[in-house]
Amino acid sequence: MPRSKIYRSNAEKQRAYRRRKKGVAVILRSTKEEWETPQEIFDPLNEEFNFELDLAALPHNAKCSAFYTPVIDALKQEWQGVCWLNPPYGSQLRHWIKKAYESANKGATIVCLLPARSCTTWWHDYVLPYAEIRYLRGRLKFSGATNSATFPSAIVIFRPASTV
Repeated sequence: MPRSKIYRSNAEKQRAYRRRKKGVAVILRSTKEEWETPQEIFDPLNEEFNFELDLAALPHNAKCSAFYTPVIDALKQEWQGVCWLNPPYGSQLRHWIKKAYESANKGATIVCLLPARSCTTWWHDYVLPYAEIRYLRGRLKFSGATNSATFPSAIVIFRPASTV
C-alpha cells in the first residue's frame, strides 16, 4: 500500500524541508562564544589546583582576581603559574589549546574546561597525547544559560613539561 501524501505540492514539501533544516542549524550552533564557568565546576578544581590566573574572562565573570579579558588578548601574553581556562568556543578554540600545550612545556599548569570534541584535529594533536582528561558526566549547564550545552564537556589538564 503506497504511503499517503502529506504535502499538497512539491513546493510545500520543499518549504517544510527548509524550515526543518533551519531549525537544526540553531540547535548545533550558537551566536555566543563565551560561556561562564559554573561555580560548582570551578570550586573543586580551584581547591585542588589553587588557580592564580583566569586566562579568558570578562570583568563580571572572572574566577580569579587576576584575569585576562579580550582587550588584553591572552593569546599574546605569557601564561605562567597555575591557570584556569574556559576559552571562547568559536573557530579560534584550536589556538587556545595550542597555547595551553606550549605554556605547559614552558612550566605552567593549565586547567581547561573544553567541549569534548574527539573528532577535531586539535583534540588529537594536543589533548590526547599530552593532557590529562576528565570527562564530565551529562551535559553541562553554563552559568546564565537557559539550557544545557548541546555537546559533552571535559576538564583537560596540561601539566608542566606535558607530563600526564
